[in-house]
Amino acid sequence: MKKFEKLTSAIVPLNIENIDTDQIIPARFLKATTREGFGENLFRDWRYNGDNTLKADFVLNNPAFKGRILVAGKNFGCGSSREHAAWAIQDAGFDVVISSFFADIFKGNALNNGLLPIQVSDEFLAEIFSTVGQDHTAQLDVDLEAQTVTNVVTGSKTDFEINPYKKSCLINGYDDIDFILNQKQLVVEFEQNR
Repeated sequence: MKKFEKLTSAIVPLNIENIDTDQIIPARFLKATTREGFGENLFRDWRYNGDNTLKADFVLNNPAFKGRILVAGKNFGCGSSREHAAWAIQDAGFDVVISSFFADIFKGNALNNGLLPIQVSDEFLAEIFSTVGQDHTAQLDVDLEAQTVTNVVTGSKTDFEINPYKKSCLINGYDDIDFILNQKQLVVEFEQNR
């Protein structure tokens, strides 16, 4: 996985609550076992018409909204436990998803795949949506080490929680296997001193 420390980026706002994993990546596209190629079908039924043309009024199709931070309504990633949802979001170019609540399985899948899910208060989420509604180029600053998100326009900042192990993995670019392999010398020393 790539390392994640800090990110300052524009925001792609998706102010919809209860977005489930079938809306993120519909089940009919779960035929591949590698992570590539899912981004083109991210929010497929919301992004495309029946004839495969883009829906002009959907935010991901709006050229005014470009960025590596997806901001979504409350209860993001509910529904089935498909890891492909995190893959699709990453493959579409996002490194961070911000919401005021995440389904636990989605949150775990995201962290396991190098996608940072950040849970903020309802009030901070509303401020983000308000800010980007007034200025499509508005940016957020995400600092994983400090565990903060800052609204660059307003200067307001909030903390977020993250499992210390997953934080370490993201900062170092490790998946679970990379983390274990990185501990090899400690294991060898332990065995030698036993």
